[in-house]
Amino acid sequence: MTVNHIRHLSRSSWLRNYKRSKSFVNISEEVAEAIGGGSLDSPPVVALESAIYTHGFPFPANIGLATQLQSIVRLNGGIPATIGILNGHAKIGFEKDELIELASSAGKPETKKVSTRDLSHICGLGLCGKKLNGGTTVAATMVLARFAGISIFATGGVGGVHREGENSMDISADLIELGRTPVTVVSSGCKSFLDIPRTLEFLETQGVTVATFADGREGKVDFPAFWTRDSGVPSPMVIQNEEEAAAVIYAKRRLRIEASVFFANPIPAEYSVDRDKIDKIIAEAIYDARKTGITGHANTPFILGRIRELTGGDSILANTALIKANVARGTRLAVEYRKIQRHEYRDKPRKAFQSDSTLHAPSSDSLPLSMSQEPFPSSESSQPVFSTEVISAGSLAMDLACGYKPESSEPAIQAPQLATSNPAVIKQSIGGVGQNIARAMHYLGTSVRLCCAVGEDAAGFAALAMLNQSGMQVAGVQQIGGGARTAQYVAINDAKKDLMLGMADMKIQELVSEEFDKMWKPQLELVRPRWLIVDSNWSPQAIRRWITTGKSLGAKVAFEPVSTAKCKRLFQPLAKALGEFATVPNNLVSLATPNNIEIASMHSAASKADLFEREDWWQIIDAIGLSSSGSRDKLVSMTNATLVDEGVPQQSIQLLPYIPTLLTKLGSQGVLMTQLLAKDDVRLKSRDSAPYVLGRSTDGNDIVGGVYMRLFPPAEVMAEDDVVSVNGVGDTFLGIILAGLAKDESRDWPHLIDVAQRGSVMTLKSNESVSPDISELSSLL
Repeated sequence: MTVNHIRHLSRSSWLRNYKRSKSFVNISEEVAEAIGGGSLDSPPVVALESAIYTHGFPFPANIGLATQLQSIVRLNGGIPATIGILNGHAKIGFEKDELIELASSAGKPETKKVSTRDLSHICGLGLCGKKLNGGTTVAATMVLARFAGISIFATGGVGGVHREGENSMDISADLIELGRTPVTVVSSGCKSFLDIPRTLEFLETQGVTVATFADGREGKVDFPAFWTRDSGVPSPMVIQNEEEAAAVIYAKRRLRIEASVFFANPIPAEYSVDRDKIDKIIAEAIYDARKTGITGHANTPFILGRIRELTGGDSILANTALIKANVARGTRLAVEYRKIQRHEYRDKPRKAFQSDSTLHAPSSDSLPLSMSQEPFPSSESSQPVFSTEVISAGSLAMDLACGYKPESSEPAIQAPQLATSNPAVIKQSIGGVGQNIARAMHYLGTSVRLCCAVGEDAAGFAALAMLNQSGMQVAGVQQIGGGARTAQYVAINDAKKDLMLGMADMKIQELVSEEFDKMWKPQLELVRPRWLIVDSNWSPQAIRRWITTGKSLGAKVAFEPVSTAKCKRLFQPLAKALGEFATVPNNLVSLATPNNIEIASMHSAASKADLFEREDWWQIIDAIGLSSSGSRDKLVSMTNATLVDEGVPQQSIQLLPYIPTLLTKLGSQGVLMTQLLAKDDVRLKSRDSAPYVLGRSTDGNDIVGGVYMRLFPPAEVMAEDDVVSVNGVGDTFLGIILAGLAKDESRDWPHLIDVAQRGSVMTLKSNESVSPDISELSSLL
């Protein structure tokens, strides 16, 4: 029987089982496609439990955690399959709104903690119309993961034998499932208040393979105790990394041993709680449980709650850190396991896997397990895995718009008064330059991924929940602890909706700038976008790292200046290792969208960096047959006297050798496009474009053909009363421009700028930082 025959039979069997049970078991479309497609090239599916959201973390922190864990799976190359009970149905793979609904029900009496024994009860009641919710424990999650054919499950900690379990027989059902359900589990061991030696003895009796990741440690390695890396109990077995772990899984499956493989992943060292300290706290929590008569099903939640109180919340921080680490490791393990199945270790000493031709096909008992994994190509491949067209790297902020609203008795007063309280309409929304640009493109159907940072604070959790509801790609959104504050922006607008004062706390972008290589570079290398957008909320070093890395991977780079102060960071002299600014055709930035004040600031920064004194810059300026300041009369005829007096066209021309397309936003005056034309640009020979060709190359070079300059009038001149908010207008403009370029880089610029200006007007009339109505413009792109 061939591999394809086996896969076909397996898929048919899987579909039959699913159809029989779909009245009370629902598998998301994404997970079902990955598992049931029968392809070894499909992404790895990694199971995640839900009891941690319903009975472990409080609302709304649980929503933020749930969102982040799913993002971690995707970032490491997998498809997350959160498993739980929603409205009486077992769900394998939650959609974003379903996950929020389940997490929001945490703490309610009708939300149950569901173990193996409870599955049939809660699902059966669901068939009778009793729509209960439930968070699945390790045991129940394993049962449902096996049902769906998911082979890897990452969680926080597993249950075990309780202290004095020899008398009470209080043994977690997790251990029973580990002994009979062939789903590999990655966790940080079992909680320290359990009897760890007896737990390990029980697992040995059940035939469970238990091994701890050593990660380079030599000699004795302890089995971890959840909050601490060491328990004082030696681990039964030790492995070094995910590659070894994947080989262990493969061998166990080939030997047809039904018991699970349990990999213990110690909590990251920086979050490990002192062992003596946690032992004393656990002793007190156990004493309190006994004193109050808490036993059975309620015992573990009670003890965990007391530990949380006694540690002052430190246990929550540790819990969060370890579950993130386990999910990342579990996903990497799923990837390695798939590589063995696809025999992609050809250059490594794995002759045992390759010599037996029968190993080229999964065995019938493990076929569902073979259908759930892996998006990474072989090491020789340089092709991107995901279809993401654009990465938007920048800020995400919680926006607070304060619109002054004078009392009816004082309508003539248009501006708020200083040093006193003012009547206002205050609205909160999610914003930030990077987020706004990504949202605009998302509304237009562009495949865009947002890369930014939020804190582990109320604003951060709220932002994650909002992003989760939006449907945007958020695998690049990193949640940062250590007291980092989620960016926030407060806009004070007068009665005419004009910005009077803006207050921005964007420090988090600069705090995480040093983490570029760890957090975001792997995403750039994996996604390889056609366009990369970088805003200037990053530190100068991070801006340069984003740009040079994106450029090296073949992406075109767009720069959003953000403000007069921050836009200077683009040209700040830095270490040569970060890459010097070069002129075309080796330019780092392809497009920028400053306003008339920001372009002056950018020009000043470039001048201070001596970029206008370089020989390669002079060669470009000379090639187009135009002085660096241009001809005043001609510039006035192509723009207007006011702009020329401000120096906007002249500054644009001087920046072109470094940024060959500049779209300068001029408010009520429209948009000034200044572009360096390639030698073969059709506009150089077009009669319609002739009025806008400012200079033409006369030296016969093969790079530069001329300069195109055109002032586009505004799409609509709005009355003051029609303007709702100016926040996000420029971001909307750039988002639409990039959405058009991502679809077709040879797009007609006048048409594209017209569409972008029309979208900007929609945002001017909207309460949102980006108007959802711009989706109506998608057909024009």
